[in-house]
Amino acid sequence: MTSAAVEILGLGLGILGWVGVILACGLPMWQVSAFIDVNIVVAQTIWEGLWMNCVVQSTGQMQCKVYDSILALPPEVQAGRALTVIVALLGLVALMVTVVGAQCTNCIRPGKMKSRIVIAGGAIYILCGVLVLVPLCWFANIVISDFYDPTVPPSKKREMGAALYIGWAATALLLFGGCLICCCSCYQRDETSFPVKYSAPRRPTSNGEYDKKNYV
Repeated sequence: MTSAAVEILGLGLGILGWVGVILACGLPMWQVSAFIDVNIVVAQTIWEGLWMNCVVQSTGQMQCKVYDSILALPPEVQAGRALTVIVALLGLVALMVTVVGAQCTNCIRPGKMKSRIVIAGGAIYILCGVLVLVPLCWFANIVISDFYDPTVPPSKKREMGAALYIGWAATALLLFGGCLICCCSCYQRDETSFPVKYSAPRRPTSNGEYDKKNYV
């Protein structure tokens, strides 16, 4: 019962991480304007994401524009698009695989095959966490490098946006949830690897036949 509860907890964390990746993918706040000048007047803020860039005025008005050309985008944006979409699809596959093999469902009879299916679902969650970590760290490295590069003008410097932090939190949930699912499934399979079968002794009666109660 304890392993089933931990397995459900891991599944819940994986679902939250999957939703977080989808949210980070859609948000335009991967890079935001960095105001580092002393006498600068903050009239607008620029947000740059995977799919669009937005300009937020000081009055609260916001204008967003989808990128016109895919091939003209920087390589980190193209890789971020591809990997986040792949992770979103893999997260759905991991959810279905884990639910099919979970202890709380009856889609498959309990046994080694059921445990292996759950382990496969947890491994897919871990793979999702590793894949989504690539564009997040790539963007963070570019932002930090440009920020401390003296050749980059202050108007071009950027800071890490909220989408990166949401993505890192989602990565942690995916990795932790996947590890919980795999560990619980491995522990359960170790417990049921050597089943013990008990059988009642068959004792003959006085007339040489076996008693019927021995077959119950």
